[in-house]
Amino acid sequence: MDMRKLLCFGSLNIDYTYTVPHFVTPGETLPAEGMQVFSGGKGLNQSVALARAGLDVSLAGAIGEDGRFLLEQLRAAGVDTRHVSVLSQVRTGHAIIQNDPSGDNCILVYGGANHCTTREQADRALADFSPGDMLVVQNEINDLDYILRAADAAGLAIAMTPAPMTDAVRRLPLDCVDYLFLNEIEGGQLLNGEIDPEEEPIRAARELRRRYGPGAVILTLGEQGAVYADGREECRQAAIPAQAVDTTGAGDTFMGYFLAGCFEEMSVREAMVYASQAAAIAITRHGASPAIPTRDEVRAAMAQ
Repeated sequence: MDMRKLLCFGSLNIDYTYTVPHFVTPGETLPAEGMQVFSGGKGLNQSVALARAGLDVSLAGAIGEDGRFLLEQLRAAGVDTRHVSVLSQVRTGHAIIQNDPSGDNCILVYGGANHCTTREQADRALADFSPGDMLVVQNEINDLDYILRAADAAGLAIAMTPAPMTDAVRRLPLDCVDYLFLNEIEGGQLLNGEIDPEEEPIRAARELRRRYGPGAVILTLGEQGAVYADGREECRQAAIPAQAVDTTGAGDTFMGYFLAGCFEEMSVREAMVYASQAAAIAITRHGASPAIPTRDEVRAAMAQ
């Protein structure tokens, strides 16, 4: 892939992560066994993953004054933050995350400043990138339709995660997306429940391409691994065994390292292994972006 720089346009969150014996059920009051605060948001997580994988990445988005510490953590990871706006009249987006003993999570997200991005900000950010560069987006910011069309017109490659899944995703120009990353739940929702991605992942990936037109579909399946389909090549990658303590951000880690593998001109199969190894390391650690491994850590694990 002829790709030089990446612009990740997405969310920045403060993650409040609670350790619980089980997920809260309707009407239940449940004492948490612990609480930690981490940096998060799919835009931030993916930017950190891309940077730790060795790529030249910038992040565009918005935070409130309470989120300035996120900028420090991004810069420490090697992410260019000049396109992140700091707003005085709104709070930074945040997530309430429950973590159970198996490492699974459920997440409640408040958009906050993430919903205050503007088309003018998008134009300024995109102006710094050229054909051959890549835009990475998620469904957690404003004007996604506009951003996708503008990036496509500018000749940028596009990678997208349609999360959180909403009805608006179906109306987006997904046919201009080169890499569509989604998990089994999001895939099933886009297919209206007609195909179960866990039962028939390759068929689901093919049908997602047929209906929505992206260049390639990468479907992540948790413990069942991931599949890839682009109309010419299809492959399935098993999950790499790991003792999960927190799966938050695993999909963002997978995406970042898969794209890094493509940038390094790995084959699809090699990039899938690379991404799977990175995600396997991430789930053994707590937090979203703090858990993302460096390129050296991933390569060392693969060498073993």
